[in-house]
Amino acid sequence: MLYRHVAVQALACHLPEEVVSSAEIESRLAPLYGRLRLPAGRLELMTGIRARRLWPRGMLPSAAAAAAGRRALEQAAFPPERLDCLINGSVSRDTVEPATSTAVHRLLGLPAHTVNFDLSNACLGVLSGMVVLADMIELGRIQAGLVVAGENSRPLLETTLERLNGDRTLSRQDIKPWFASLTIGSAAVAVLLTRATPGQPGLRLVNATHRCNTRFDHLCRGDADTGMAAAATPVMQTDAEELLLRGLDVARDTWDAFKAETGWTESTPALVCTHQVGRAHQQRLYQTLGLDLARDFSTFAELGNCGSASLPATAALALEAHPLAAGDRLALLGIGSGINCLMLGLEQAA
Repeated sequence: MLYRHVAVQALACHLPEEVVSSAEIESRLAPLYGRLRLPAGRLELMTGIRARRLWPRGMLPSAAAAAAGRRALEQAAFPPERLDCLINGSVSRDTVEPATSTAVHRLLGLPAHTVNFDLSNACLGVLSGMVVLADMIELGRIQAGLVVAGENSRPLLETTLERLNGDRTLSRQDIKPWFASLTIGSAAVAVLLTRATPGQPGLRLVNATHRCNTRFDHLCRGDADTGMAAAATPVMQTDAEELLLRGLDVARDTWDAFKAETGWTESTPALVCTHQVGRAHQQRLYQTLGLDLARDFSTFAELGNCGSASLPATAALALEAHPLAAGDRLALLGIGSGINCLMLGLEQAA
């Protein structure tokens, strides 16, 4: 899908203050490591993730998402009463019902006319929300929309640590599906999209391309959705090696379609941000797509994998560190369990 009228007015992230290192996680897994004789440093060595961040205990996803939304509105000096639509795209939700978007709507003090709903698409939730808003803007249905996410990894991380230490029957092979849960971090993001004014400078969304292969939806599975309140005890099991390989296949197909739709080549984007899984994923993805790793901006080493907030948070930090010049292009390459792949092209208008 090509877009002509969609402006990215603000891209904001909000990060927790508490930092938890991979070394600290391994120290909490001392019973498991000792029993299985696992070498210290294994977690960081395999993933390239040194640390991740956690919200305070009891922090709800809606509160984190609202904080990021507030930052985006302030960043663009955009009046909340002008918002036509609010989408919450995070994996983490306060409750199954009502939609977490209702709590974000309340916390932001949005007007009654601002339609709101949750959109769930694993780690692609925010990017999918951007596409929904962009379609609505392009069609003239709305003038402005905000997509937010507040990912809370603490319940998943702590439940995983308890399971790994508590089950003394687990072998080295048995713990593999639990390993990805130790890489998850917390973050919140918000993206403000508006109808572009002709001749107005700024960042534009120019394209979105999607491909999927749902034959592999079993490679990463979470348990029943019970929200991410303080008492939640979620679990997740992932076949990380197979998910990487199958995800790369879908990414290759998506990138080929993306190039055909936009006319871009591997040298077109000045800056590239991908979903932040870890070092192996980063290197293999760039090799598979033929992209220059020098154009990459990554956050996984210090933030881990922050679910749906991971890619947009990385993009927000990338644009702060490397502002785009007029005509520069940014590629957002997202892969989510399912397997879904969504790639967005953005351009800095003069």
